[in-house]
Amino acid sequence: MYDLIVRGGRVLDGRGSEPRTTDVAVSGDKVVVVGDLPPDEPGARVLDAHGLVVCPGFVNPLSHSYFSALEDGTSLGELVQGVTTQIFGEGESMGPVPAEGRAALEREAATYGVEVTWSRLSEYLDTVESSGCTQNVASLIGAETMRVLGVGYDDRRASASELDTMRELVAEEMADGALGIGSSLIYAPGSYADTAELVALCEVAGQYGGAYASHVRDEGAGLLSAIDELLEIVRRSGVRGEMWHLKAAGQPQWPLMEPALARLQEARDDGVPIGADVYPYTRSGTGLASTVPARWHEGGADALYDRLADPALRREIRADMVALGRYGDTPSAEDVLLLRLRQPDNARWQGHTLAEIAADRGQDPVDTALDVLASERTSVFTAFHSMSEDNLRRQLAVPWVGVCSDAASIAPAGRSLDSPTHPRAYGSFARVLGHYSRELGVLTLPDAVRRMTSLPASTFGLTDRGVLESGYAADLVVLDPDKVTDRATFAEPHQLSAGVRDVVVNGVLALRDGEPTGARPGRRLKRGRAATG
Repeated sequence: MYDLIVRGGRVLDGRGSEPRTTDVAVSGDKVVVVGDLPPDEPGARVLDAHGLVVCPGFVNPLSHSYFSALEDGTSLGELVQGVTTQIFGEGESMGPVPAEGRAALEREAATYGVEVTWSRLSEYLDTVESSGCTQNVASLIGAETMRVLGVGYDDRRASASELDTMRELVAEEMADGALGIGSSLIYAPGSYADTAELVALCEVAGQYGGAYASHVRDEGAGLLSAIDELLEIVRRSGVRGEMWHLKAAGQPQWPLMEPALARLQEARDDGVPIGADVYPYTRSGTGLASTVPARWHEGGADALYDRLADPALRREIRADMVALGRYGDTPSAEDVLLLRLRQPDNARWQGHTLAEIAADRGQDPVDTALDVLASERTSVFTAFHSMSEDNLRRQLAVPWVGVCSDAASIAPAGRSLDSPTHPRAYGSFARVLGHYSRELGVLTLPDAVRRMTSLPASTFGLTDRGVLESGYAADLVVLDPDKVTDRATFAEPHQLSAGVRDVVVNGVLALRDGEPTGARPGRRLKRGRAATG
């Protein structure tokens, strides 16, 4: 007798094949049959999927659920979209924890009610699994984390001995199943690393079959040169590559998308293993401090805030920002939406643009931004309207472009409701399936599913995920293709997506009839195979 039988659904295998109506049988944590079963075949549990689509669980190649997965293991915002695996590590990773960065990590964790009990990345992932999570978790090693461990927060080239230290730690974490190296080169101190340093780290990851994923150094006017650097790192180190949240940021840069896609396609045609992903929104989401030039971040976040408290240094920072056109046109104050402010005196401005706040305060927007950063002394989550809808549709039409959330998976309850958020936290995968596939026809349903399953699983070495076939892990989704849709908006962001009925993780129902079952079957995944659990 099988542990679970899903009967009569339109099965999409995750490889892009057209659907076929058949049955799926699960024993333990594995799919054992994809094919017609006798009507009286016994199963401990049977799901009737007639008229619905059955497909592999979705893999999120860029998640920030580091602490939310520990705060609330239900991970409801992504679970109800069919996400069964989350991948972490955009520049920062949860280990190895640098001594210089531990205090800041602990402060951030405390806002989620989480205690940092780990020192290594592998220990963190084990902590998520043992704490109980509905989804599988895996991580790359953050290049920024390695730089802080080896160099600290100084803007200088790593010495040979420092680089050796970083490479040794990369080897240790890779041996314990890390997926590769993740960088975020637009933010300090990650931006202080040069190409040679990144190649050196990726060479070690490549020896273990790892990947390199990057938030590239420039998504604006320097986009094409940033892509060239990404391709150079991939070529020289021999790793698989992924360009996270591909975009051309800022209206003057929108015409760069076509040459960017062409450059990546040319590399692929030459045999370079490079791909990309997007989140399906035209607003990005990051910290307000990202608009402060990198040189003022040297020494870490607290050093920046201390500089803002010094009138003379603040004047210099302001002058640099004005010279760069900050809040005039790169970006404009109207395009900067502040979403999370923690100080009580600032909370009334959550969900308002920088232009609105500056007008209310009778200030220039640069001064308002610096005042907010100085008073908050922490990351101010902000949405920037910077991307083109036409470009987004063009990107989603490219077969090697996948889907990510670039967000933490949260639920519309508790602490999450204290501030607005980017709707990508609740809707990225459902929005592609509903709006861009069903409504606009930018990509077919089988291809959309492929972009969310076998494509990211293959890129990151999750060899038993992303395909619905005998012998693969039993991560399954049952959804209604006519009803799957995102609901979250910037005006009302805390809205769960709809249309996914059931989600199975490692053979266990985590979502049934759209409601969480209370089960926590998620595991820590290792490169090349799943952890035994």
